[in-house]
Amino acid sequence: MTGQSRETDETGQTGQTGQSATRVALVTGTGKGVGRGIAAALGAHGWTVYVTGRGEPGPGSPQAETVRRVTEAGGEGIGLRCDHRDDSQVEAVIARITGERGRLDLLVNNVWAAPDGMAGFDEPFWTRPVSDWEPLIGIGLRAHYVASVHAARHMVARGSGLIVNISSFGARAPLHSVLYGISKAGLDKMAADMAHELRAAGVSALSLWPGLVRTDGLVEAGVKEVAGFRLADAESPELVGSVIARLADDSRLPERSGHTYVVAELAEEYGVTEPDGRRAASHRAAFGGGPLY
Repeated sequence: MTGQSRETDETGQTGQTGQSATRVALVTGTGKGVGRGIAAALGAHGWTVYVTGRGEPGPGSPQAETVRRVTEAGGEGIGLRCDHRDDSQVEAVIARITGERGRLDLLVNNVWAAPDGMAGFDEPFWTRPVSDWEPLIGIGLRAHYVASVHAARHMVARGSGLIVNISSFGARAPLHSVLYGISKAGLDKMAADMAHELRAAGVSALSLWPGLVRTDGLVEAGVKEVAGFRLADAESPELVGSVIARLADDSRLPERSGHTYVVAELAEEYGVTEPDGRRAASHRAAFGGGPLY
């Protein structure tokens, strides 16, 4: 299927992994970028995928495009309006999903927002307004915690589920900005400690480090390089989603819970490649090592 990552099974055949269409995922922040690719890849694995965005999910909206890609990939996509700065809206989204479907098997915490007026990450922290804290920590970290709380209440009651935080190599080494690094390090520690408390309930939590991701926005902007990495060599957003789908099916998921993983390294382990057959390259060495958790 066009745009989807390829997977090779033990016989060497390439194809989808035959997921059940009844499983339900919520991917936050899916109007574009990584979230859109994750949602589409889950659709290719037969998932029902709820996607959130700040605007109404009507025709022509970014959410509608994400829903279209999920559906074309083979899943069922549903767009929901949600401002993740508002705890009550987050709670209402999860209540709606569990009310409509009776289950929530997977939460992917991906929503993120750049501070107003920030055109890039080239300004020292002391030259930026302190108000940068609210989008980078309030949405980039706190909103993930809020969604996890409400998802976990349902998952614990059912005795199963997976929470995935989309983090970054910025949790380990300086990348983009001080607040960006704080938020990503927090996501990794959050997953580690949540997993500790969720283990007895049969629910898993973990964190993922994608490399540079080749999003539609970067391609359309004509960007050739980010932080020293060529966009031509970057991961597709769908690769991240395919790795998450494989994690959800991994019999060793309880053992993996609480850890942080490099997406490219899991892709290699699972036999997931880019649509053109290319293997993603880990940025571990470039950032001085692997995850702390």
